[in-house]
Amino acid sequence: MILDDESRKMSKSLGNGISPQDVIKQYGADVLRLWVASTDYQTDVHISKDILKQISESYRKIRNTARYILGNISDFNPDTDMVDFDKVLPIDKWALAKLNDLITKVRTSYDNYEFHIVYHSIHNFCVVDMSNFYLDVLKDRLYTEKADSLSRRAAQTVIYVILDAMTRMIAPLLAYTSDEIWKYMPHSSNENADHVIFNEIPENIAIDVDDKFMAFWDRIHELRDNVKKSLESLIKDKTIKGSLEAKVTLCAGGETLEFLKKAEPELCAAFIVSEVEIVDNGGELEIKPEKAEGEKCERCWAISKTVGQCAEHPTICFRCVQNLK
Repeated sequence: MILDDESRKMSKSLGNGISPQDVIKQYGADVLRLWVASTDYQTDVHISKDILKQISESYRKIRNTARYILGNISDFNPDTDMVDFDKVLPIDKWALAKLNDLITKVRTSYDNYEFHIVYHSIHNFCVVDMSNFYLDVLKDRLYTEKADSLSRRAAQTVIYVILDAMTRMIAPLLAYTSDEIWKYMPHSSNENADHVIFNEIPENIAIDVDDKFMAFWDRIHELRDNVKKSLESLIKDKTIKGSLEAKVTLCAGGETLEFLKKAEPELCAAFIVSEVEIVDNGGELEIKPEKAEGEKCERCWAISKTVGQCAEHPTICFRCVQNLK
């Protein structure tokens, strides 16, 4: 029995019924399928226009994650360009470990017929782990590094593996969308390239990480959120147009200072800023954002004092000059 948003059963006399055909016409069949999957059938099942709108937004998040990855692996061949997992960057290993967590949860939930947990887990992975962090940080490597460089191929390897696994996991729920994604994906020679449903649900990936490593990166993720909030005031008063125009000074003492110094090589990329400075203040963490000094590189958009040092390429920074060689 299906109830409306006021917990009334649907009936012709109340005029509160929602036709599946109308839902399909407005949103497509996969949004209707996703609504079914999102419901915990052990409790009352509700549907309304607001619920369907929310489900369509969740569907869009999953679809857009796939679109972003597809757009960045168009020149990637998994049979020739894959990078060994022990050679990818630390943040890539973090993303693969998060994917392993998702695979474990999804396989268990399918085995227990808990389809709503499958839906919530995949949606949360796309929004929190991918869109809000990993894929955002990855843009610089994907867009500005040399096309066939190890760092860019490593990034492509990881997002390819993520999309491949995610498409297999959503296939029982989003039949049409998963087939569409699969059609446009590059494929390795050891899988069925015609239809995703003829392939197995993924197994966990062999990756060498431990709880200490994950806690370290989860802490960077949390710090990034705080830095983003601190930058909002500079963007609001138009001191900077975006985070890449900023320098962030992190002041701390004790264990926090030790963590910051260890994390320092990762922070510019993680925060998407042009410069990070760490200062010992002997106390609590302080975040001090300001406009970075230097000129804007027209290729990577970072602010750098090295812009103009190369006569052959006077409008780009030293790093971009190296990537063009």
